Amino acid sequence: MAERRLDNKRKVLRKGESQRADGTYDYRWTSRNGKRHSIYAKTLDELRRKEEQVMRDKSDGIKVEAQNVTINDVFDLWCDLKRGLKDNTFQNYKYMYTQFVQPDFGKSRIAKLKKSDVKRFYNMLADERNLKVATIDNIHTVLHQVLDMAVDDNYIRHNPSSNVLKELKQSHNFDTEKRKALTVEEQKLFLTFLKNSRQYNHWYPIFALMLGSGLRVGEATGLRWCDVDLEAKEIDVNHTLVYYNHAQNGCYFGINTPKTKSGNRVVPMLDLVREALLQEKERQTFNELECKVTVDAYTDFIFINRFGNVQHQGTLNKALRRIIRDCNDEVLEKNEDAAVLLPRFSCHNLRHTFTTRLIEAGVNPKVVQDTLGHKDISTTLGIYASVTNEFKKSAYDTMVVNNSDIWAL
Repeated sequence: MAERRLDNKRKVLRKGESQRADGTYDYRWTSRNGKRHSIYAKTLDELRRKEEQVMRDKSDGIKVEAQNVTINDVFDLWCDLKRGLKDNTFQNYKYMYTQFVQPDFGKSRIAKLKKSDVKRFYNMLADERNLKVATIDNIHTVLHQVLDMAVDDNYIRHNPSSNVLKELKQSHNFDTEKRKALTVEEQKLFLTFLKNSRQYNHWYPIFALMLGSGLRVGEATGLRWCDVDLEAKEIDVNHTLVYYNHAQNGCYFGINTPKTKSGNRVVPMLDLVREALLQEKERQTFNELECKVTVDAYTDFIFINRFGNVQHQGTLNKALRRIIRDCNDEVLEKNEDAAVLLPRFSCHNLRHTFTTRLIEAGVNPKVVQDTLGHKDISTTLGIYASVTNEFKKSAYDTMVVNNSDIWAL
């Protein structure tokens, strides 16, 4: 019979347990792969609590080596194995992670990670780094997927980021930022200013096309003359232009398939859009401009800069900011109490404005879905319900104001 081993307090030690010279304890065991492991504690009771956790982990299939694995380690694995994402989406995920997670939080050991740690991290992003909720949402998207992989690979039992973003939005009273459409009056002001401005008239065709077709910015900037039929008045949307900003490979343009399978579509061409395209063709002929760039074998792009290169989304949004500023200055010079001024908006708001005009005109949601290239009808219906409610409220308020005598007590 094996001799029982005792500690200095005459307590019986179990297999694998031992007391060190300084009075602390350790527990050693060998995993299935033959690797030796050990844990330490100041007291025997604390050691045995840790042993129970080790036994539980082994029983549940949790990897013992997870003790030293960091979030960054799992992120690297996720990058190697992730499939099914468009390259621009994948690069955006990687950027968000390396920019905000990797330097500090990413060094956290995966086995020690708790929900409170993730919540503390998100609070720091919101309170100290002053990130918008949309940015934190993007960070959460990739972090949640990385931690899901850690669960699937038996590094941890549960994903500690689950529901944390929802709780953050509630505790900070974040409202989901809605895409706002231009009103009919703002839309008219915007187009009229562009049409009549010598300085900004060259921007009219692309912004009129986006406003009158609902194309995403990459779909609009990627259009070629062979994609538009001015006689049949149709736009064939079959690809999107993407701008890459890679740390290793530098900045460059690429061609992708549309965002979803539904993104391949034919969009009817409004007269506004047809006239804008004819104006662009005339301008380029007059100025002897021609496309001088080929992107992934695609060329003859419609919207080019003075160097014959394709347009960049960042350039378009910067132009919009200048246009908004100068348009409002011009309006205020004529009337300090002007009722209509342009709000701050981006290229994507033009897509939302187009959608809003369709809904206000009573176009069927299925037609709206097909025109916009939405994969899921629920996306269209969400916009449809929101715009319809706002439209009803606006009409109701107008009725009350115009008939105030009727409703007066």
